[in-house]
Amino acid sequence: MCNILSYKRTEQVYMKMKTSSRTNSTFVLFACFSMLCISQLANVVVCECSKNMVIFNFGDSNSDTGGYAAAHGIRFGFPDGRTFFHDQPSDRLCDGRIILDFLCESLNMSYLSPYLESVKPNFNNGVNFAIGGATTLPKNALFTLSTQVLQFIRFKARSLQLQSKGLKDLAEEDFKNAIYMIDIGQNDIANAFSYLSQASQVLEKIPSFISEIQAAIWGIYNNGGKNFWVHNTGPLGCLPQKLATRNGSNLNDYGCIKSMNEAADAFNNQLRALCEQLRLQMKDATIVYVNIYAIKYDLIANSSAYGIQNPLMVCCGYGGPPYNYNSNITCRQSGYSLCEDGSAYISWDGVHYTEYANAIVASKILSTNYSTPPLNLNHFCT
Repeated sequence: MCNILSYKRTEQVYMKMKTSSRTNSTFVLFACFSMLCISQLANVVVCECSKNMVIFNFGDSNSDTGGYAAAHGIRFGFPDGRTFFHDQPSDRLCDGRIILDFLCESLNMSYLSPYLESVKPNFNNGVNFAIGGATTLPKNALFTLSTQVLQFIRFKARSLQLQSKGLKDLAEEDFKNAIYMIDIGQNDIANAFSYLSQASQVLEKIPSFISEIQAAIWGIYNNGGKNFWVHNTGPLGCLPQKLATRNGSNLNDYGCIKSMNEAADAFNNQLRALCEQLRLQMKDATIVYVNIYAIKYDLIANSSAYGIQNPLMVCCGYGGPPYNYNSNITCRQSGYSLCEDGSAYISWDGVHYTEYANAIVASKILSTNYSTPPLNLNHFCT
């Protein structure tokens, strides 16, 4: 059973306050709304699972809990993690928890340890193979999706070998019943815009990205995986990094780059079609497709309803309005400026979201309103 502490409850309070207000108290409303959201979304969902849940995650920095840091021998400390991990390095490109962290919390799981963590990793609830900067292509390059799947296959073989020798580790049943999450593609599209001159050329590349995701899912399926949780990609053209570095050309009504959002939308349509195809081919598999794009775009288009004052502006960056992003002085580089309250922002550093925004996105994911089929993660608890 799960008790969802969703955005809707907080929104009702906010709307009631707004309706009853007879004075110009926008600032107070925003402040109160932000405080309510933080308290309500601190634990997005409370679940009681009947078994130990296991997740294997594949992706990029949007779901990286320390893979990039471990691979490159660095630590992401302050200002990253300041709202939740405080003075402890979070190894996440965020001011606190990322979406995956909230999803793990919803299942009463520990946060996923990265595959490459060498000091006391906790793999009881699964493994995170995601690495910041990861792509689907080129195939078999360092940390790309195909490599992450190969890492999983090796991890499974090694785990079962150790278990057969009496060492406590994940068992065959854990791998069979695990949730296999895939959250990748944003970097492929972004990179394509950097080396291709026409948006039409980017669109032509998308099937090759989808093909690698298809191969990854089949690779996992052929190694016993049957529960797949697939996130589509967000509105790339709304990222402050893209807006600031592409001179704000070809913008839509919400200030986002049309061509980039159209490419993300095309990618998502093909990814959704792939999931539909695989459901027919993998008769015993459950494949949940989650519309992250719709969730994130709503957060931007209706930012004021969420108490967000700066939907396209960076919290940790440099340069001031309209985006507070400068490619020469980015977050974590000498000279950056830092906002006081991340709950007024969607973007943490120009690419990644704030914990506040991530909590809202996670709550919407768990509502099942954006999933096909409309299954919650707790579906896999039984």
